[in-house]
Amino acid sequence: MLVQNKDQRPHDYTETDLYPRPSHADYTYLAKYGVKASSGGGRASARETIGRVAAGAIAEKYLKEAYGVEIVAFVGSVGPIALPFSHEDDEVLGKEYLDLVKNVTRAEVDKEITRCPDRATSAKMEETIRAAKARNDSLGGTVTCVIRNCPLGLGEPCFDKLEAVLAHAMLSIPSTKGFEFGSGFRGTTFPGSQHNDPFTSDHGKGENRLRTLTNWSGGVQGGISNGEDIYFRVAFKPPATISQTQSTAQYDGTDGVLATRGRHDPCVVPRAVPIVETMAAIVIMDLVLQQNARAHAASLLAPVTSLPPTMVFPGQRK
Repeated sequence: MLVQNKDQRPHDYTETDLYPRPSHADYTYLAKYGVKASSGGGRASARETIGRVAAGAIAEKYLKEAYGVEIVAFVGSVGPIALPFSHEDDEVLGKEYLDLVKNVTRAEVDKEITRCPDRATSAKMEETIRAAKARNDSLGGTVTCVIRNCPLGLGEPCFDKLEAVLAHAMLSIPSTKGFEFGSGFRGTTFPGSQHNDPFTSDHGKGENRLRTLTNWSGGVQGGISNGEDIYFRVAFKPPATISQTQSTAQYDGTDGVLATRGRHDPCVVPRAVPIVETMAAIVIMDLVLQQNARAHAASLLAPVTSLPPTMVFPGQRK
């Protein structure tokens, strides 16, 4: 994969020869590696995500064609503006939110400039972002992602649980500050009697498997996918580069004022949507390859006979 990029402006970064930019990786990279990537931050720049999206697009295409997997992400909040999902005191997550996670399409997301699928909220977000840009300031926000039709049985016990691998992938994206899975922090406020996901038979629908009546687990139990929708949220900080003068220190410790020039996004959240989607695809693709290798190895052996004869698990021959 090769991306031809001639739209480079290294002269916009001359001030960073003297100043480590506030909340950037300039200082920590210098301390760790002894090098200074003054032209845009080097490997710490979000420019590197183009490779993730290119590779993840191939993984996503394979997953769609081989398993029917659908991955859709959307902007849930920008600064103080968020999708108007109200939660009753007796519900873990609101029906409106769950319906959106279950049914939202990429076409609905991409038709809004903010990538928020609710038109009224999108308009408020756009207004808020433009106001921040006019102030030479920036805003953060959150991206919600759902993975549908994920194969049953993906993920490993202990250190490579599915949600842990997803968290690792999402928090490797530049500017991320938080990861919330399934019912997330709100789920911690409910007792187990309300938060548990009861099982039900799906035999009458042509599948010889169990389903869950609710999905507060976010499609993963014990670190392994249970076949339900996988959903999570990722938090992004406000972009660190802003076109305001900032009082800070130079590399030599001298106090000074940094005036940043160049092209800077007032909010990276809409741009982060395809990065979240493709990183999710890379994670699922990796786990599918692992599971398929395990299933093939198991297929060369005699079938396990200690399980109920009506249940066939990944890797077990019928």
